[in-house]
Amino acid sequence: MGTSADGAGDTGPSWFETLGDQDGRLQHVENLRTLAPLLAALDERQRTVLRLRYGQELTQTEIGAHLGVSQMHVSRILKRTLAVLRAGMLD
Repeated sequence: MGTSADGAGDTGPSWFETLGDQDGRLQHVENLRTLAPLLAALDERQRTVLRLRYGQELTQTEIGAHLGVSQMHVSRILKRTLAVLRAGMLD
C-alpha cells in the first residue's frame, strides 16, 4: 500500500506498485474496436435483436412479441448473428 506525502495511508497501491501490471480492461477496448465494424455490417433486424437481447435483456419470447415473430425465429436469428460475429472476431 502506498502512502501520501502527508503520511496518511492510501486505500490502493501506489503508482509505482502498479507498473508492469496488465490492465484487463484493455482487452475490452480491443474487442470493441474489432466488434464495431462487424456490428455495423449486420442488417437492422440482427442489430435490433442483439440490442433487445443483450442491451435491454429481453427474453427471446419478448423479442419475438416485439418483432411479431416466434421465439424460435428469434433463436435462429441470434444463433446466426452470433456465429457471424464470432467468425469475424477470429479473422
